[in-house]
Amino acid sequence: MRRVLGSFTHDETVGYSLLARRNAPIDAEDFRRIALSLEGAEGRSHRGSPDFRVGGRIFATLAAQSQGYGNLMLTPEQQAAFVEELPEVFLPVAGGWGRTGATHIRLAAANEDLLAGALRTAWKLRIEKNAKGGRKSRAPAEKLQVTKKARRKR
Repeated sequence: MRRVLGSFTHDETVGYSLLARRNAPIDAEDFRRIALSLEGAEGRSHRGSPDFRVGGRIFATLAAQSQGYGNLMLTPEQQAAFVEELPEVFLPVAGGWGRTGATHIRLAAANEDLLAGALRTAWKLRIEKNAKGGRKSRAPAEKLQVTKKARRKR
């Protein structure tokens, strides 16, 4: 079921769609600002790149910002819908991550409304996955390093 919500369309199976107004392009600072404005979102770093988490789990990153991309953690179905609707803005991340739904957003080709809807889709998906349980939130990096060292001593 699709219904129009402001400048976005909501599809019950996909989340927020991409019928956005065209205005000024965005950059990594806009991506960061919008991601951190979502309830419970926090910024951290993963492998030296900025990431954005809710409940300790990543929903978006700026791992490819040097190439002009932000990354969204979507389902493969959401990714397919985004790419089909706006292939000039969205593309799958290369390799296995892309096959699981990791999606690039071309920052220069997007606008604030479009980015906000896409980030909200990834954020909402992460909240839903967190609520289902599954893996627990990961420990901070310092604790993981101690754990690895402790295992080596055994």
